[in-house]
Amino acid sequence: MMIIQLRNSFFQVFTMSLLWVVLLLTLFFGDQNINMGYLWNVAGIAVIFAAVFGVMYNALWNHFTMKPIWNIAISSVLSLAGTMLAVWLFSREMYDMIFPYLPGMIVLSLVLHTLGFYVYAKMDSKKRADELNRKMR
Repeated sequence: MMIIQLRNSFFQVFTMSLLWVVLLLTLFFGDQNINMGYLWNVAGIAVIFAAVFGVMYNALWNHFTMKPIWNIAISSVLSLAGTMLAVWLFSREMYDMIFPYLPGMIVLSLVLHTLGFYVYAKMDSKKRADELNRKMR
């Protein structure tokens, strides 16, 4: 069941991110011609987003049972690595421009993933407590 859910999540995120990147390219570069090989970069960006945000996050936060520090570290590293790779596929110049800010992005990623984890954990525990209370009635 988990494999089917992760596969469906992969394809949903792949499709939405592909459409999102094509929309952004159309808005910002609509009057320019693109090389056909660049379409593979766009597909690669969609695959990266689908793997990281559609599969990895889903499995990490909903199915794996690791300590919170490991979930936070793994999700921070993989999301930042995936994002940097996607930026590199999108534009080498943009990648070179933002690369010096990588240490700050690492810190920000860790802080935001930590905050996100505790908000998610609080909401999840409240949801489970409400569900148990309903079952006891």
